[in-house]
Amino acid sequence: MITVLMPAYNAAAYIKEAVDSVLSQSYKDFELLIINDGSTDETPSILDSYHDHRVRVVHQANIKLIKTLNKGLVLARGKWIARFDADDICYPNRLEMQIKFLQEHPDHILVGSDADYLDEEGNYLFTFKNNLYSDDEIKATEFRTCPVIHSSVMYLKDAVVKAGAYNELAISFEDHLLWLDLARLGKLANLPIPLIKVRFNPSSVTMDAKWRGREFNDIKERSIKKGFITDEDAARIKSILLKQDVKKYQQASYNSLIAKKYLWNQSDKTKARRHLRKAISAFPYKSEPYLLYLLSFLPEKVIKLLYKKVKNIK
Repeated sequence: MITVLMPAYNAAAYIKEAVDSVLSQSYKDFELLIINDGSTDETPSILDSYHDHRVRVVHQANIKLIKTLNKGLVLARGKWIARFDADDICYPNRLEMQIKFLQEHPDHILVGSDADYLDEEGNYLFTFKNNLYSDDEIKATEFRTCPVIHSSVMYLKDAVVKAGAYNELAISFEDHLLWLDLARLGKLANLPIPLIKVRFNPSSVTMDAKWRGREFNDIKERSIKKGFITDEDAARIKSILLKQDVKKYQQASYNSLIAKKYLWNQSDKTKARRHLRKAISAFPYKSEPYLLYLLSFLPEKVIKLLYKKVKNIK
């Protein structure tokens, strides 16, 4: 059996679509374990409206994401765990394709996938292709970048427990460290097809790394290199996030990120500028939105050339 593990915090705007996408899976042997982490919006009542025997809802006081994930590992009944976020959407064949791969490749303990990305309102932004599909390709990177999308993965529960579960000190890159630990226990892979839709929204824990700042990224990089995070670095991470995870900063980071996707991936300058104006209005102290706004007036060919240069694409 598979446990679909879904933490939820103030996800009322999206969670019904997320839950329904799991219940509509072509593969039927699963439980959907939803842990409501002290939501203060309508999330609890939406979850309690489901009377499907496959849905298990646990309500708790807020303990934050990482502790909730580790609690989910303890509560999960399945041999395999499919991670999923409360604002994302599963394609109907997600579980079927992933469990089929894992059953046919018993030396693998984790499989992720590509993903289609959406904005807050559910508008398509771009398709993310991992370009790291085999275990050899993933391990060749030495985990300098995160090799799998967290909400796309299906992994062996016992392997994750043996690896030490999610590191509660590595806030915002707990998954990245876990994949590094798992790689020592078995093979990892990604399927070259989008199996989920990932939604960017201002309250998401996902934030553009550039907006986190140099100190944050330096700590993350050296923690990945060492395979663990020190208490001192963990304290600094907490301090940095405490200053950044405020509404205006999150809103500006979100709009700047969405603007880049419209600029780079869709060549829609009008939508890019609209989001950049929102970013500047929310938090006018970052240079990136201003630079991107000016960039948006260049010819499309020049913009694409600059993008390829920045991303080192030939």
